[in-house]
Amino acid sequence: MDQLVNGFLKKERLSIGRWIGRVLLALSFIGLSGLVYFVFSPYRPLLPKWYDFYGRTGLILILACLFLFLRKSRRYEKYSILCGGLLIMTIAVSLDWLTAIYQIKYLGVNGNSPAGFALQKVNQCIIVTGVIIFLTPVLGCGLGSIYIQKGRLKLGLAIGMTAFVLAAVGSIPMANMFFKGDGLTLADVLPWIPWVLVIVFANAAQEELLFRGLFLKKLQPFFGRLVSNLMIVFVFTLLHKGVTYSADELTFLVVVIPLAFAWGYLTQKTESIWGSILFHAGMDIPIILGIIANMA
Repeated sequence: MDQLVNGFLKKERLSIGRWIGRVLLALSFIGLSGLVYFVFSPYRPLLPKWYDFYGRTGLILILACLFLFLRKSRRYEKYSILCGGLLIMTIAVSLDWLTAIYQIKYLGVNGNSPAGFALQKVNQCIIVTGVIIFLTPVLGCGLGSIYIQKGRLKLGLAIGMTAFVLAAVGSIPMANMFFKGDGLTLADVLPWIPWVLVIVFANAAQEELLFRGLFLKKLQPFFGRLVSNLMIVFVFTLLHKGVTYSADELTFLVVVIPLAFAWGYLTQKTESIWGSILFHAGMDIPIILGIIANMA
């Protein structure tokens, strides 16, 4: 009887220990990803110039050392992949910030025009996706780990394209209603279409890789598919806190939650990133229309 009781208590302690470990890991991930994207944001960094630079550099060095330590540890090796993802994210976001400064300060790129905005987004997409695609194999993972693979391609493209077309059809009224379009008409929008398409696909590609692609599979061994998706939804939604292009920020954030969940679910379901990029790009169209409408 005593052996049964002791065995039960031991299992209970192990179970509680696992849950505490998972909670701490979740908080660490959310805290570090928040630090990267809020404090060291490529859009609105919180620290003064040199403090920001030293902070980014220090965080990259700390994550690199931690990754190497975890990689060599037999006990903690399983955490190295997640640490590597955070390291890649920090490098990608920081290089995006540096190149944006170069574009604005030295090249004089004006983001207050459709062409200039598109150029900035293409630059951001090249930097972020390039870093992720290059460093993922360097840190020991295949491109399939970030969903750059065929997967269930037909299903992903069918769902993604359907969502894209529906969003495009309703983009003008949505831009007027939710994104300060101020009476946009089809005649207003037609000259912008090439720039809008460049912007939405560049933005969707880099955001889907930076969030769903980079972290869904890395979180799944610890939290499962559903909780991993919800964690990414939480971080992704908070990223959009404080946006100025929405007429009602709270409504916008409430809508982002199911959309972000759908993009993660689609990525998991199809085992590829392509469908979610199409879906995401379509939902960005009314946002970009509203932004361009307010550039004048």
